Amino acid sequence: MSCLVSHTSVDCRNAYDLSQWWKALLGYTDIEGDPNAPGHQECMIQDPRTGHTILFIEVPEAKEVKNRLHFDLRPRDVSRDEEVERVKASGATLIADLRGEYGPGSGWVVLVDPEGNEFCILRSAREVAES
Repeated sequence: MSCLVSHTSVDCRNAYDLSQWWKALLGYTDIEGDPNAPGHQECMIQDPRTGHTILFIEVPEAKEVKNRLHFDLRPRDVSRDEEVERVKASGATLIADLRGEYGPGSGWVVLVDPEGNEFCILRSAREVAES
């Protein structure tokens, strides 16, 4: 017996705003027949390619410590460095730059979303294959 992950949940202060930010960042879409709207306390978005879903749920408490679980993002169509710049331009904040930490062409970049949730940008599959 085993289980499968139904979706990934993210606790937040504003489910709509954060879902919209991540939707634009990841290229996800609303679920057909379940559109997100301002004021919704739960907003789910979906990857149109894989079907993976992320559910943003409003909670009363603020984020106070480092995430125990986070997203590691691998760019689909650009390099890690290009993706880092795009993500920063969208409002993410860089908190740790580990590029080259483990030799030339290695490493990742740690950022936070508008509510302070950490996530990482890895090298693209093309960059990994070329190393």
